Amino acid sequence: MSKLSTKLKEEFFALLPPTIFFFVALHIVAFVRVLALKGTGISPLGSVSIAVAALILGKAVLLADMLPMINRFPNKPLIYNVAWKTLIYLLLATLIHYLERLVDFWRQAGGLVAGNEKLLAEIVWPHFWAIQIILFVLIVMYCTIHELVRVIGRDKLLRIFFGPLPVAQV
Repeated sequence: MSKLSTKLKEEFFALLPPTIFFFVALHIVAFVRVLALKGTGISPLGSVSIAVAALILGKAVLLADMLPMINRFPNKPLIYNVAWKTLIYLLLATLIHYLERLVDFWRQAGGLVAGNEKLLAEIVWPHFWAIQIILFVLIVMYCTIHELVRVIGRDKLLRIFFGPLPVAQV
């Protein structure tokens, strides 16, 4: 195999876990949004839009993981890195969530500033924050599992979850 195809294969397999996680997570969020928006006339996102968003978030996670500031606490208990990464990813998710809503209002109002004003006037904040809470829980789960994989190792974690269990060491 050439160096390029080896690198592409490596990138593809690195992109799979966060993309699959966010694909499932965003479908959960979309399902909750459908339930919350029932009767409002607002249309939820389709599966293709969710798949594209999952790919974008998956790649964003990989890019963020390459930043030197992302692993600020490598020698501290895992909670430090989990909390730090959760904060970064949650800020990114909040921005994406807000911009997603802004694009819809921008189209309706005909301009960015008018769309933002309309969004701020008409957004249902409890719905927005409910989605953010769900995203927070999902991101904490992702960051926790990601940090466990980093420390314990992928193979050992897969054995712990799916068996066969490792032999007890004396």
